[in-house]
Amino acid sequence: MNETIIYLSYLVAASLFILGIKGLTKPKTAVRGNQLSALGMFIAVVVTLTDQGIISFQWIIAGVLLGSVIGAVFAKKIQMTAMPQMVAMLNGFGGGASLFVALALFMDTNSEAALIPLIAGSITMLIGAVTLSGSLVAFAKLQELISGQPIKVPANKFLNGALFIGSLVLIGLIVANPYQLELAYYLIAAALVLGLVLVLPIGGADMPVVIALLNSYSGIAAATAGFISGNTVLIVSGSLVGASGIILTSIMCKAMNRSLTNVLFGVMADVGEKVDADEVYAGKIKASTADEVAMLLETAQKVIIVPGYGLAMAQAQHAVRELANTLQQRGTQVKYAIHPVAGRMPGHMNVLLAEAEVPYEQLVEMDIINPEFEQTCVAIVIGANDVTNPLAREDKGSPIYGMPILNVDKAKTVVVVKRSLSPGFAGLPNPLFAKDHSLMLFGDGKQAIVDLAANLKEAS
Repeated sequence: MNETIIYLSYLVAASLFILGIKGLTKPKTAVRGNQLSALGMFIAVVVTLTDQGIISFQWIIAGVLLGSVIGAVFAKKIQMTAMPQMVAMLNGFGGGASLFVALALFMDTNSEAALIPLIAGSITMLIGAVTLSGSLVAFAKLQELISGQPIKVPANKFLNGALFIGSLVLIGLIVANPYQLELAYYLIAAALVLGLVLVLPIGGADMPVVIALLNSYSGIAAATAGFISGNTVLIVSGSLVGASGIILTSIMCKAMNRSLTNVLFGVMADVGEKVDADEVYAGKIKASTADEVAMLLETAQKVIIVPGYGLAMAQAQHAVRELANTLQQRGTQVKYAIHPVAGRMPGHMNVLLAEAEVPYEQLVEMDIINPEFEQTCVAIVIGANDVTNPLAREDKGSPIYGMPILNVDKAKTVVVVKRSLSPGFAGLPNPLFAKDHSLMLFGDGKQAIVDLAANLKEAS
């Protein structure tokens, strides 16, 4: 293929990637943005295969078919509640793919690699392996295969430093002795362990930040893999993912009052004494019914709905939209308070509510909505534990201390919809539930909201 056509095609693909990312910034254009990005990747793959003069496509076609079937099944079967786990795994697969591309460079003894591909290949193995093992830990925490709370690693700082410095030394040795394959294996092993010890100390409440960071790592690994193959579009696309991921991570760290450095190196603050749930809740919980809450909503002039992971678990987004419509028909002002890390991945609640066609202008970010709670008649919390927990303001020993929260406790009345008093992903009791102006509406989130809407309609 003509070299000019190749680079023009790569330019078109890169432009589509940029337009796609721009489209993903707004719910109304997100689908189109995704389609543009997919088209860009299709062009890039076709041009690359043609440019490299590949004659036998059997394995490529088999891989495309197998991957397409797996992807289609996942897209149909994975529930919205499991989307964070899927994103974590996709980050890991991306890092793993880059890792194997780099490893292939050192396994090919028939070619002499130049200095830049050797350095790029070594860095790719390091970042790719860290992304792979770190993503597996994130998946295990999100899937509750292991504890979602911070898992302390003995001598964590020393171990992180030793593994990182050791990896850099191995990279130097690999570049000097490119065909000693055992050095590459040592580097991969060290990087895999590094990925584990970086993510294990991160608690569940901070997991959305980790997912964003691992997404950035997978992009950086893809970009460095582009230097190995000399593929311009892979360098561009990987750089876009890496840069956007680290920007998102930085924004989320600021929103949560977290240190980006600590997240990068898996060093989190020490946790104080665990809060006793019995002490927090004993004799203070006031259970209510759908009828009683509906009576409160009848006279409410302003209602703020606070969605959390429990809303996703109950698949109650459509029921919540119906309740909001019923309230608005009665003249009540309704807004949704969106915390940056509500749910278990960035934008989880935005995606969930957009699926139910909730008007985007009703979704209000934390900094803007917080001052409005004091003028709110009723705040309805649906499965949002950690992002409404006053311990983040009051308990310096808490693992979520310093994390900005939604000031739900400042509303005139708080209604919490939950199955039980079970803690959130951070494993902490929530004093909000025991406050004098809080009512607990126990039961399935979806059914509770459906009952509320039905009672309101009967009262009309």
